[in-house]
Amino acid sequence: MSMMRRSSMSSFPRSVFDDFFAEPFFAIAPLRGVGGEGESGGMVSGLAVDVSETEKDIVVRASLPGFKKEDVSIEVHDGVLTINARRDEEKEEQAERYHRRERRMTSMSRSVALPAAVQDEKAKAELKDGVLSLTLPKHEKVMPKRIAID
Repeated sequence: MSMMRRSSMSSFPRSVFDDFFAEPFFAIAPLRGVGGEGESGGMVSGLAVDVSETEKDIVVRASLPGFKKEDVSIEVHDGVLTINARRDEEKEEQAERYHRRERRMTSMSRSVALPAAVQDEKAKAELKDGVLSLTLPKHEKVMPKRIAID
């Protein structure tokens, strides 16, 4: 009679697996088709962002390695910030014979609900060393006001 041994993995907490697969590495999703390839053979992936807040501003930082400012679009609409980035491979070497070609197009996108109302017309954006930094001034209605005691 063969004996079956219970796997030790079944006692492993489910949340550990959930946390592991929630990492940005696993956020790659296909645009269209099968195997993660998009319409033009490219990939779309999750865009990692940090959102913080000071007394006067909402500050957002996003990792965009290899992207130029012309590749990035930023919108704020109804309290939601949307960052889109798309980069196409610049040129193809005709003298090379490809056995596998996966670097055609990269697209990243992320929408984030902002924690406070902002003055989007006064927003400032900078892309430096692969990091997009946005400073979005809070709307004056949501900033704390000091009240003097008579």
